[in-house]
Amino acid sequence: MFESINIFMRRLAALLAILGGLALIAVMLTTVASVSGRALIPIGLGPIRGDFELVELGIGFAVFAFLPWVQINRQHASVEILTMHLGPRANRIIDLVADGLMAMVAILLAWKHWQGTLDKLAYGETTFIIQYPVWWAYASGLVGASGFVLISIWCVFLSLRALSNGQDQAHEGVMH
Repeated sequence: MFESINIFMRRLAALLAILGGLALIAVMLTTVASVSGRALIPIGLGPIRGDFELVELGIGFAVFAFLPWVQINRQHASVEILTMHLGPRANRIIDLVADGLMAMVAILLAWKHWQGTLDKLAYGETTFIIQYPVWWAYASGLVGASGFVLISIWCVFLSLRALSNGQDQAHEGVMH
């Protein structure tokens, strides 16, 4: 049971990261096409209408989509000057505290993002140029934020398990 949940969580994090990467590719292609269109105005082409709005939407989604992958792979920035001199148990306790704090941050981010999404939906605000509802951008980020909550809670469980089992790496896993 544990292994199947672990595989699911790793695949969820990977899927979100891949979708974030695809969003970044779309942003890049949009930017290239828009800049090229601006350069080719003399031959009848032009920029993509609302390119800045589309870039904001894509980047916002991508940032939240990458957070679960970073969390499950322990890739957040860390300073190990002190911890490298501590024993394995002390490091597992630090990992547990860090994962617990990250889970609280993830929950807070998702909760506030949810509230922001509901506010934007209620007010019916749209973007200036292409007039898409702003809540769409918030909702797309909420997908990644929700994944971040699930993965962060799972990482707390992994750290608890590592502390009780005496494992060295709480978040190692192999994609199957």
